[in-house]
Amino acid sequence: AHGRSKVTLVHKANILKCTQGLFLDVGREVARHYRDEIEFEERIVDATAMALVLDPYQFDVIVTENMFGDILSDQAAGLVGGLGFAPGANIGKNNAIFEAVHGSAPDLAGQNIANPCGLLLAACLMLDHLGLPETGNRIWDALRRTVIEAKSVTPDLGGISSTNEFAAAIAANLS
Repeated sequence: AHGRSKVTLVHKANILKCTQGLFLDVGREVARHYRDEIEFEERIVDATAMALVLDPYQFDVIVTENMFGDILSDQAAGLVGGLGFAPGANIGKNNAIFEAVHGSAPDLAGQNIANPCGLLLAACLMLDHLGLPETGNRIWDALRRTVIEAKSVTPDLGGISSTNEFAAAIAANLS
């Protein structure tokens, strides 16, 4: 169960009966194998979108297909300040990939104004996954202090600092 207690399968099988119906059937079948370990619920995507805004803490793991996942993850990122604060983790049985949710931001290339928070938070998730939660927590605390101080943050956070200046401030708070 990887320390998770609840899985919410999000679908639109009430309208997309064939494709989403299959998705729902497979989700239910997989859930049966873990019924003694993990709570399983299924929700229609519309209701999930509203519930995510009203009470995001009711969710632990959301499983959905790509289109709904893109929408819900961007919506959830908006609850914490935007995509710049959103880490991503794709964890499988044998492999894991950690990344900033917003992607590579090619429109910001070479300008030294990209917000490094999503990438650093993804690194914290990776460290936790690798069994090094203390190190990840130290980085997270330094990042949190830097953002709260708001002295050296990038333009998307209302500051005037470069990516390098923001990273240096985080590093200073790490010590």
